Amino acid sequence: MIAQTIQKSGGAPSFRVGDERLIKLTENAGKKVGALLNKQGRPNGVLRVAVVGGGCSGLQYKMDLQDHPANRDFLVESAGTRVVVDPKSALYVTGSELDYSDALSEGGFKVKNPNAATSCSCGESFSA
Repeated sequence: MIAQTIQKSGGAPSFRVGDERLIKLTENAGKKVGALLNKQGRPNGVLRVAVVGGGCSGLQYKMDLQDHPANRDFLVESAGTRVVVDPKSALYVTGSELDYSDALSEGGFKVKNPNAATSCSCGESFSA
């Protein structure tokens, strides 16, 4: 099972709990996201990974730190980090791995996506 729905009471968002078959973080990515969340004063926050239109190949990744999952999100715990993905983006990121490198050249977050048919030379956008 990739996801199980969690119903919250009192107006809290309902979301689905998924597993690492949806998206997986490497240990380096988990540590970096955890450090960023702590720096922002959100130790229980989440990393939102989304796919939006744009970039030279048609689609690009968007990442943001947030306080909690939104309605209908998939929530995955990976490398000690909570990651949320909206249902539309889940179609594009299923099976992906998020890595982080602090290398001076080509450092930063990188997504290894088995669904990407092509990607641009800078690695920032893809097509599916």
